[in-house]
Amino acid sequence: MILSIDKNLQKLRGNSFLSIADLNCSQINALIDLAIKIKNKEINIDCSKKVLGLIFDKSSTRTRISFQVAMQRLQGSCIEINPSNTQIGRGEPIRDTVRVLERYIDVLAIRTFEQEILNEYKKWSNIPIINALTDYEHPCQVLADFMTIKEEFSTFDGLTLSYIGDPNNVSNSLILCASILNLKINIGCPENYKPCEKIIKKASILNPKNRILNIYHDPKEAVRNSNIIYTDVWSSMGQESQADNKEKNFKGFIVDENLASLAAKKHIIMHCLPAYRGKEISDELFESDYSRIFNQAENRLHTQQALLGSIL
Repeated sequence: MILSIDKNLQKLRGNSFLSIADLNCSQINALIDLAIKIKNKEINIDCSKKVLGLIFDKSSTRTRISFQVAMQRLQGSCIEINPSNTQIGRGEPIRDTVRVLERYIDVLAIRTFEQEILNEYKKWSNIPIINALTDYEHPCQVLADFMTIKEEFSTFDGLTLSYIGDPNNVSNSLILCASILNLKINIGCPENYKPCEKIIKKASILNPKNRILNIYHDPKEAVRNSNIIYTDVWSSMGQESQADNKEKNFKGFIVDENLASLAAKKHIIMHCLPAYRGKEISDELFESDYSRIFNQAENRLHTQQALLGSIL
C-alpha cells in the first residue's frame, strides 16, 4: 500500500476531508504526486471490499461520476444514497443516519449546502467524511486544479493564479490552497463581490509571512503577468434568481483573448465547469490551445483515487 511508502499520506488514514486546509503543504504535494503516478499507471491501489457512499443534495456530473469511477478503479464499490428515496429526505436526523451508514460503508462523500452539515456528519461519524462540495468550499476540485497546474509547470514556485469572476466556494478553496502552497493568487471581481472575510482571515493565518492574496476590481490588473487564469460561472447552484443582476455587475469580467493577452507569455486557462460560453469565458478562449479545462475535469478522477486510497 502507498501509505507505507509516504509518511505524509500515512497521517490521512481514517481522517475526514472537509476543507483543503485540513491538509498541509507536504500532504497536498504528496497527494498530487500520487495522483500523477496513478494517471501514468505507475502504481495501483487496492481498496477491495471497501465501500464509498455518496449523498448528493445538489446535482452533479463530474463529482458524482469521478467518485464512482475512482472507487471502481480502486477495486472497491460505490453506492449512491439518494435523499429523495431514503429517510434522509423525510427528515431523519443526521446523527441517526450516519450512525447507521457507518455500519455498512467505509467512507462517505457528501455534496450539500451549508458547511455545518458536514461538521454534523463528522461529529457523529466513526468513518471519514469527504466534502464533495458545499456552498463554502470545494476542496476536491482544487486538488485536481493544482494537479493540473503542477503537470503544466512542474512546480508551484513563483507562479501567479488569477481568478476572475464571482468569489464562491471554488475560489475560497483556491485561496486557501494557494496560501498553503505559497502561490500568489489574484482575485478580480466587482467591488461588492470580494471574497468573504472569513476566508481572507484564514488565508492570512495559513501564510502570515507573505502577501499571497490580492484583490482587484479591474480584471486587467488581476491577470497582468499571471500564469494561470481561472474562472467559474457567475451564478452558482442555488443563485439562479441572481443571474440577471450578476450579468450586469460582472460585465467586463469575461475571460477572453483580450484579457488573456495581458497574462504571462506562458499561461493556461482553467474553468471548473459547467461553463456558460460567452458569459464568464469566450468560446474562442475556452477552445484555445491555452485551455486546460478538460485536463482539470479528467484530473478529478485521479486526485480522488489518490484521496480515497490514502484515507482508506
